[in-house]
Amino acid sequence: MRRKDREITDDGRIDEIILRCDCLRLGLTGDGKVYIVPLNFGFTHEGEKRRFYFHSAPEGRKIDLLRTNNCAGFELDVGHALNAGESACGYSFRFQSIIGTGTVSFVTGREEKTAALRQIMRHYTGTADWPFDGRALDGVTVFCLDVETLSCKEHA
Repeated sequence: MRRKDREITDDGRIDEIILRCDCLRLGLTGDGKVYIVPLNFGFTHEGEKRRFYFHSAPEGRKIDLLRTNNCAGFELDVGHALNAGESACGYSFRFQSIIGTGTVSFVTGREEKTAALRQIMRHYTGTADWPFDGRALDGVTVFCLDVETLSCKEHA
């Protein structure tokens, strides 16, 4: 990171920023092209391991790309506000952002899918004890991203 004075390295603070975000942008590649898709997500951090969970229709460009290349980049940001200045060059923008890379895998078993979907629901509702019927579980694709690299930055 070029601006070390803006870097956040405290794990608790990074997790707080992640939990305040409502969208994760997942970056995928295939056929020499980049594809970025905004997604709802769930999140866990156990020990040294951070994991994001996602749900999707069973088919589409995102799923096709993930099946051929499970390496992904991601970005989250929050806390946006304009800092006014006396001139155009005096303006700046406040934010907190996280970028990183990881490996994606598909979640296939009903119990694992249920646990992943509950993490997504926990992120948006604060509650994780949601029931999911078998038909819904069979009709949804669930995947996770295991974080390999991560950097966090804040501009106040």
